[in-house]
Amino acid sequence: MQLRVLLADDHPIVLEGMKALVTADPGLEVIGEARDGHTALRLATDLRPDIAIIDISMPGLNGISVAQMLRTACPGCKVLILTVHEDSSYLRQLLEVGISGYILKRSASEELIRSIVAIASGGLYLDPAIAGKAVAVRPPRIDSAEIVDPVDLSAREIEVLRLTASGHSNKSIAGELNISVKTVETYKARAMEKLGFKTRVELVRFVLGQGWLDS
Repeated sequence: MQLRVLLADDHPIVLEGMKALVTADPGLEVIGEARDGHTALRLATDLRPDIAIIDISMPGLNGISVAQMLRTACPGCKVLILTVHEDSSYLRQLLEVGISGYILKRSASEELIRSIVAIASGGLYLDPAIAGKAVAVRPPRIDSAEIVDPVDLSAREIEVLRLTASGHSNKSIAGELNISVKTVETYKARAMEKLGFKTRVELVRFVLGQGWLDS
């Protein structure tokens, strides 16, 4: 079964480049294209894509606004932000509204398909370049009174959380660590319970704040 993809970018050359990359993969199908935020929102609401790849800077509505509105208008759609902006403040804003991926346009030829596969399987994908910058800036940590000290996590739990925040699926983590998918799920659930987290956004912010994506 093909994943249905919506593309949105106000630059025709970029839009065509993305379309070429996506359509070259037999598991993906482009079902719509938009060159402004309002059209992107309308098409996503009407067509219900599995994944919407959205430029952060578009006329009308920017990518942040579109991503935020899609949480209600099309909750089943995973949003992948494509941008030239390497400012980590954008990443923090977008994590708050629940995006599933963030990649830089300069990395798109190598990262686009990889990021689509990661988020389609339930992961969260961050461009390695922007993830590094986000760690350097150190986003605000969650109130320490609400979480246990990281030393209470086992080394394996930390590794599972780090790989999860990097966008790896449970299956990918299992292969990386040479353990079963069920074991990965157990480590993740146990770590999330210790930290008191319910969402992927909380997890990613915590991992970035700890600097675990540096490794």
